[in-house]
Amino acid sequence: MNKKRYLVTSALPYANGYIHLGHIAGAYLPADIYVKYKRLKKEDVIFICGSDEHGTAIEISALKEKVTPKEIIDRYHFANEKAFRDLGIEFDIYSRTSNEIHHKTSQEFFLNLYNKKLLIKKSEKQLYSEIDKKFLADRFVEGTCPICGYEEARGDQCEACGSNLSPLELINPKSKISGDTPIIKESSNFYFPLEKFQTKLEEWISKKTNWKSNVKNYCEGWFKTGLKDRAITRDLDWGVKVPLEGYEGKVIYVWFEAPIGYISATKELFIKKGDPEKWKEYWCDDNTKLIHFIGKDNIIFHAIVFPAMLMAHSGFILPENIPANEFLNLEGGKLSKSKGHGILVKDIVQEYNPDLVRYVVASNLPENKDSDLSIEDFKTKNNNELAGILGNFINRTVVFTKNKFNNKVPERNRNDLEILEDIKKQTEVIEECYENFRFRDALNETMNLARIANKYFNDSEPWNVIKTDIEKCKHIINNCLNICYSIAIAIYPLLPFTSKKILKILNVENSDLSWDKIGKINLVENVELGTNEILFPQIENINKSLENKMEEEITITDFQKLNLKIAKVITCEKVPNSKKLLKLKIKIGKDERQIVAGIAEHYTADELIDKSIVVVANMKKTKIMGIESEGMLLAAKINNKLVLITTDKPIDDGAEVS
Repeated sequence: MNKKRYLVTSALPYANGYIHLGHIAGAYLPADIYVKYKRLKKEDVIFICGSDEHGTAIEISALKEKVTPKEIIDRYHFANEKAFRDLGIEFDIYSRTSNEIHHKTSQEFFLNLYNKKLLIKKSEKQLYSEIDKKFLADRFVEGTCPICGYEEARGDQCEACGSNLSPLELINPKSKISGDTPIIKESSNFYFPLEKFQTKLEEWISKKTNWKSNVKNYCEGWFKTGLKDRAITRDLDWGVKVPLEGYEGKVIYVWFEAPIGYISATKELFIKKGDPEKWKEYWCDDNTKLIHFIGKDNIIFHAIVFPAMLMAHSGFILPENIPANEFLNLEGGKLSKSKGHGILVKDIVQEYNPDLVRYVVASNLPENKDSDLSIEDFKTKNNNELAGILGNFINRTVVFTKNKFNNKVPERNRNDLEILEDIKKQTEVIEECYENFRFRDALNETMNLARIANKYFNDSEPWNVIKTDIEKCKHIINNCLNICYSIAIAIYPLLPFTSKKILKILNVENSDLSWDKIGKINLVENVELGTNEILFPQIENINKSLENKMEEEITITDFQKLNLKIAKVITCEKVPNSKKLLKLKIKIGKDERQIVAGIAEHYTADELIDKSIVVVANMKKTKIMGIESEGMLLAAKINNKLVLITTDKPIDDGAEVS
């Protein structure tokens, strides 16, 4: 009988920003927990991930910073790789899509489909810059929004009114590279015939009775609408080059080549291991179970698009399961890299025990619906659960052993195994949770081991028993120490650093951890224990400043570039033909000016008159729907409602905010 293998992937994070806790909850911690559990079960499993390093967003970042795309991706690739490592997330390989092996693998995949004549060639009108000598992808263009008149709308979206756009819809479009006014020109690109694979995909997914309902429902929604062919190439410089003559200046679309990164990373892993053909055992053998851990925003690519690509190519296995998570919110607001709301991993691991971070995130995993994480969770979970339940049992057992038995494992002198059998029985419950991707339940049931252990210690009353029956007391403490060992194994998927600390305290840090050792006698009698330590010291205060540290920290010099002032609203009126815009006349000291603000859905014009507000006084002038705007007011977003930043005491307009 052929041995079953597991090929586990986590979504490739985009290398244009730092990893935050929302990412961790979606695709990385659940996968790491699952892989660690499988390894304790001695399963054949490899864990694949890496940076997604192509696309317009990275080129735009490079242009803004006046550096190369390579400098951008290097910064975030290595920072995120370290963040994962600091949090105890252990990939077999953390690769990157800028590697030569990925480019080659993606091009071979493309050519396979091209040679089968599966790709559809389409000619389309696009914006072309004669100065830049290139077609301009959506984010390389800005112009006037045809919906609201905002003059700095992007080629894909207007930030003023939120409308989705295409570059050809913009009024007076300009190249963001050179400022050139582009012309309209024909460009040919290849499309992947996704529509052709809908029936086959529907049949395949209909048999996935063990998939989470959110994933199946999402797919069924797409099928109901009808799948459409998707562009597989685009006109860009940064990316995997299209391997065909006459297609210079074109790259393979990032949505297509990024998931191929799982394959190329697996190849790279086994090349490094000196067995370059072994990757095929994991990608081309039906005995392998391929499992994608992702957030719900990636379901379309992993449950529909990538499987269709694999079907088209042929010879590859299809995903066994895709346990996608919903979104993790922070203090009621969606964690977002682009909107600067969240907690960066690189910051939180400097502040707290990484196992506490893992525990808090795991206890709030959005497995079936969006969940909410509070910063106060770090204090309450640490003090009440990790310290109060888990740490308490380990500490009281080890301290008793040190004080009463010379810090050595006492002898067993009875055949009573009932408590160890209870521990073993509880791990069967934990197993069932892991096998069904219910990680929050697995965490709760694992903590129940410590609760069972504490109850045993309390009910056994070794502090009283030692006074009358020292042999019985030795047996009780021997049981408790062996339970400590069992707990160290059971918590390893969730709290790997703490697991290792417990093993060190027990003086067995070099032992081979195996799931089947749980509930058994593993410690040798009369062996001296190691040095005890408090696993989870009490937390008195929570650092609230961790919230919103999403991007690089700024200096005081950066902040001083903003001229924030108090302004008084003199007049206010709605902008004709706009649902969102108000035109305000404001007074800043002796200066009067007008600004246009998208807050008409949150305030009436009359409500704003005579209000003192905070404005950015040195904002570059712009025109919105043909109306000049000479500044920007500040507002907070609370549950999708904008609330003006005002003052709690009367302050003269013109006063500086610092």
